[in-house]
Amino acid sequence: MNTLALGPSWLDPDYLLNQFGIYGLLLIVFAESGLLIGFFLPGDSLLFTTGLLITTSQLKFPLWLAIVLICVAAVVGDQAGYLFGKKVGPALFKRPDSRLFKQENVTKASEFFDKHGPKSLVLARFVPIVRTFTPIIAGVSSMRYRSFITFNILGGILWGAGVTLLGAWLGQIAFVRENIEAMLILIVLVSGGQRKRVSVALELLTKPSLIF
Repeated sequence: MNTLALGPSWLDPDYLLNQFGIYGLLLIVFAESGLLIGFFLPGDSLLFTTGLLITTSQLKFPLWLAIVLICVAAVVGDQAGYLFGKKVGPALFKRPDSRLFKQENVTKASEFFDKHGPKSLVLARFVPIVRTFTPIIAGVSSMRYRSFITFNILGGILWGAGVTLLGAWLGQIAFVRENIEAMLILIVLVSGGQRKRVSVALELLTKPSLIF
């Protein structure tokens, strides 16, 4: 399958899966879930495409196992973000802007967390950029660990299994298989933020010295 490139080839889900397979996918899910530098990665469209490719036999991997591994990677990624936030603490809010780090992203995640409380860990899974920063903010706020891990696991399963299964289910429909480019564009539009991610990533490639 040759999908429409939604930016650089290394941000196109079809390219990433063809080049790095399921294990590259797991690394991306982990990074986008909790590493500060993972906010520009295409998590939603990547999970959707994974489900679609598996159900159409273009990606040779058991669907159930892919879902289990994706959920684990998402949960572990949020765990890493929580521990990072707990260690860094208030210093994160004082960090100067760079091409990779923007205080507005921290502020958005902080406001999201303040508004929704612990359930923000579930809701944020479906909001790009906020998804990456919310577990970090939970750590900064010293959220009770039992509550964190509960909502972390719930969010990881709903997002990891839900989006992947959506791709697998829709992949059984002929119209979707024949119009995969349009479906990927729709996923990006729904999740939002892709254009900004690509712009930032391109600037990092041309000016790597601006990172942090």
